[in-house]
Amino acid sequence: MLQKCEGIVIRSTDYGETNKIVTVYTREFGKIGVMARGAKKPNSRLSAISQIFTYGYFLIQTSTGLGTMQQGEMISSMRTIREDIFKTGYAAYIVDLLDKGVDDKNPNPFLFELLMQTLNYINDDYDNEIITNIFEMKMLNVLGLYPVMDQCAICGNQDGKFAFSIRENGLICHRCFERDPYRISLSQSTLKLLRLFYYFDLSRLGQISVKEETKKELRMIISMYYDEYSGLHLKSKKFLEQIDKFKDMSQFYHCSF
Repeated sequence: MLQKCEGIVIRSTDYGETNKIVTVYTREFGKIGVMARGAKKPNSRLSAISQIFTYGYFLIQTSTGLGTMQQGEMISSMRTIREDIFKTGYAAYIVDLLDKGVDDKNPNPFLFELLMQTLNYINDDYDNEIITNIFEMKMLNVLGLYPVMDQCAICGNQDGKFAFSIRENGLICHRCFERDPYRISLSQSTLKLLRLFYYFDLSRLGQISVKEETKKELRMIISMYYDEYSGLHLKSKKFLEQIDKFKDMSQFYHCSF
């Protein structure tokens, strides 16, 4: 059966001499795998539409297994992402996280909107790190993870001084600090942003400016939480860590002279 769908290419793998196997995250059907025959040929009508990060409409011949991409109409190539190695790195991690975090053919229109908005923000020169952190926090529920972010995970109090407890799965207040000697102290700015990223509507995002030390704390706590609870170990995350080291090194040399 021929089906038209709106989707974003999240993976594209060469298959044989001329074909590609393309994974598309669609609004209508969730994640689907399709064969794009002849897509490796430069003059193929499927060559551009089968590139990773491409957003468009796709005509798919569906089947119980791998479908076939018949044609596509590009809405955006996400060109700015493609032309910048740092943007490419963050976008690759985002689509990898979604790819590994969801099952095939399980529609989730909210998640489709989240992916589309996130890639658009990166393409439009918003802060790559912060946009990625927001996506990571929004993905937690999709992964079946529900950290307590609006009150103390132990006593339920909403006021006081807070820290993050990996063990207690969320924030704990000063009254309960002794319950977790390994709690992680975070700045008020970091705590505020963690809550904001978890709850707010990404479509309402305005211009954002976050201090470097706050970014480091956000990176650290989100990574620790994912390492503990998600079960995901992504190669694309290692590339981001290398980017962070490169940035830190650049800042060191900049400060040294």
